[in-house]
Formats: sequence, C-alpha cells, structure tokens
Amino acid sequence: METVFSKIIEGTIPSKKVFENERILAFHDIQPAAPVHVLIIPKKFIASMNDVTAEDLPLIAEIHAVAQQIALELGVAETGYRLINNCGPDSGQAVPHLHYHLIGGAKLGALVGISDSHA
Repeated sequence: METVFSKIIEGTIPSKKVFENERILAFHDIQPAAPVHVLIIPKKFIASMNDVTAEDLPLIAEIHAVAQQIALELGVAETGYRLINNCGPDSGQAVPHLHYHLIGGAKLGALVGISDSHA
C-alpha cells in the first residue's frame, strides 16, 4: 500500500532524517507538537499494531531501542519523553503504516495523545 510514509521511505517525499538503517527510518515531524517530535517507522509495511505478527517482534524491539537512542541523542532521555503509537481511526491513526511519535523537550502535562494530523 502506498502512503505518505512509503513515499518518504522511497525518498520521493523529502524528510529531515534522524536515523536510518535497513529496517527503520526516523525523521522530524513537519508539524511538531513539542520541541522534539520525531516519527519512527519500520520500512516494512505493517498497517498498524494490530497487524504485528510474532515474526515482527524483533523489529518492534529494535524500534524501541532506536527510540531510546534518539531520545539520548536529542537530549530528552533524562528529562522525559513520550513514545506514542496510535492504532486505528479512533486513536487518531490516519496513516495506515505502523509508526511511533517520540515527543519531548517540554513539560507535556495532560497531553493525551497525538493524532496523525501532525505527521
């Protein structure tokens, strides 16, 4: 399925990359909800967390390790950050490609979540 994220992975839509390897891409959100707002996506198409299989679990673990690394590199690991995954339309997931929002750099207060309108 072609999505805005598949186009970013292909390079047809530019992004400000924070991290990239063979399996994962992380880039700054174009409409940040906080001073630090990075999207972390697998390059493998997985529509949502509901579609993750047992064979995808090492990839999910790697995404979390990458999130830790990015938080450290961007200076929010110690002060705190959120790692948010929206799953399904009622959660705010508008892009049908598994992704995480890493958000920090400010006191986030009562922020409940982030919709994909920020993606």
